[in-house]
Amino acid sequence: MTAEDVEAVVEIENAVYSHPWTRGNFLDSLYSGYQAQTLRDGDHALLGYFLVMLAVEEAHLLNISVAAAHQHKGLGQMLLNQATMLAGRHGMRTMLLEVRESNAHAIKVYRRYGFSEIGRRKNYYPAADNAREGAIVMSLAL
Repeated sequence: MTAEDVEAVVEIENAVYSHPWTRGNFLDSLYSGYQAQTLRDGDHALLGYFLVMLAVEEAHLLNISVAAAHQHKGLGQMLLNQATMLAGRHGMRTMLLEVRESNAHAIKVYRRYGFSEIGRRKNYYPAADNAREGAIVMSLAL
C-alpha cells in the first residue's frame, strides 16, 4: 500500500465499517513505517488490504478489510496468509489482533485460521449513539 492507494482504501473502509479509519489514520500508519499491502484483481481494482505493526517478535494486525462486493469469497483468508507470511519473514513469532465482539463473521474466520482468544478489552471500540463496544484480543503463534 502506498499513499496513492489511500483514497481507494478509505472508500472500502467507509463502506464496510460503522466507525472507519480516516485518511489520516492510514497515512500516519504508512509514514510510521507499518507494513501494509493491498490485494487487487486483474484490472488492478482494489479488493482488500491490511496493515501490520511489527515490534520485537510480535506483529499486531491493525486493520484488515475486503471490499463489500468481494466478501465471503476467501479473500480475507488470502490477506491473512499474506500478513502472517510477511510477519514471519520479519522474524515475528506471534500475531495479535483485536476484533469487535459483535463481528461474528470475522471471529469465525480468525478462529478457523488458528487464532485463539487471549483476552478482552472493555469499551474498546466506538459504537452507535456514543456507546462503546468491547474487543476480543486474539493471538496466533507464527
